[in-house]
Amino acid sequence: MLGGLVPYWGPYLRSLEFSPAQIGELMAILLGTKIIAPYLWGWIADQSGRRVAIIRLAAFMAAACFAGILAGDSYLWIAAVMLAFSFFWNAALPQFEALTLNHLGTRVERYGRIRLWGSVGFIASVVVLGPLLDQFGEALLPWVIWALLVLLWFSTLAVSERPDRRAQPSAGGIAAIMRRPEVISLFLACFLAKASHGPYYGFFTIYLQDAGYQGLVIGALWALGVVAEIGVFLIMPRLLANAGPRTLMVVALGLTALRWLLIALFIDKMPVLIAAQLLHMASFGLYHAVAVHFIHRFFRGPFQGRGQALYSSLSFGAGGAVGSLGAGYLWAGTDGVLVFLLAGLLAGLGLVVAWLGLPTGREPGGGPQHSSNLQTTGVRS
Repeated sequence: MLGGLVPYWGPYLRSLEFSPAQIGELMAILLGTKIIAPYLWGWIADQSGRRVAIIRLAAFMAAACFAGILAGDSYLWIAAVMLAFSFFWNAALPQFEALTLNHLGTRVERYGRIRLWGSVGFIASVVVLGPLLDQFGEALLPWVIWALLVLLWFSTLAVSERPDRRAQPSAGGIAAIMRRPEVISLFLACFLAKASHGPYYGFFTIYLQDAGYQGLVIGALWALGVVAEIGVFLIMPRLLANAGPRTLMVVALGLTALRWLLIALFIDKMPVLIAAQLLHMASFGLYHAVAVHFIHRFFRGPFQGRGQALYSSLSFGAGGAVGSLGAGYLWAGTDGVLVFLLAGLLAGLGLVVAWLGLPTGREPGGGPQHSSNLQTTGVRS
């Protein structure tokens, strides 16, 4: 579903004759509900222990709400539909992350080998949809996304519940966890990283179209980035063992900044664009795997679902919404170069925060109690 929504939703909105500012606002709605919805649903899942039921309900309601797109195309109508759809859609993914890690138990380092199948699905969508939209027009896109959402809901019916069996966190509640300097640094770095992606997710396809690229090439460029992402997921256990999560996060953010600079300055140079898309292995694959790794260590037991939700809310939600809004308002007055240069600056700031604030050891979180818990559960950093 994301392989249809992320690369092609901006061009679909432009086909409805919305301005760049309106496109940025609608993309911000899609991301902005991540600020509230994941934490609300995460709290319900943590308190009830019925994480699978939350995932199934969220997937069903997301499909039902998105069907409204097929009934109208005015700005206010689409804004309302995107608000309702994304409120439920954004509830599902953080809880699925938590559920996946619970099923893995002490084999949490194998997360990437499961997550890569989402990347495979993304590749299939962008490669197939690019030429189809060229041939039949963007009006086909909402029907495809809705059908994939329905299939997604059916897939959730085959997933079983699994509680978090790790040692419980020390007293103090989630507020005590949130006040830890390394947790603050992680969330700030993640916010800046996802804010830097706002121009990419909202306007990269438009940027390529305006530079004269056709749908087949655009789909291939999106797919290339995700192929590189899969490679990182496959080797994450080895990377974490050899380099440690802090070093990997710094590297990921540095390569993210480089990626946006290459896109800004060399949109007409295909070899450079290919290199920039290969850097998706760092800007999403490496970054996301390390961020989930940190969250899984910092938030335990009754705080697990809310920890994943906070990561989604503060990075993909708040960061993505700010980045999309900023890109939309700036895009009309520029040729896109300035917007991607500013994205590179945001990623560079995230690198500085990660370098200064994340823990240097292999055990993120540091304290004796935390190390003891890790030894008890047999989970490796």
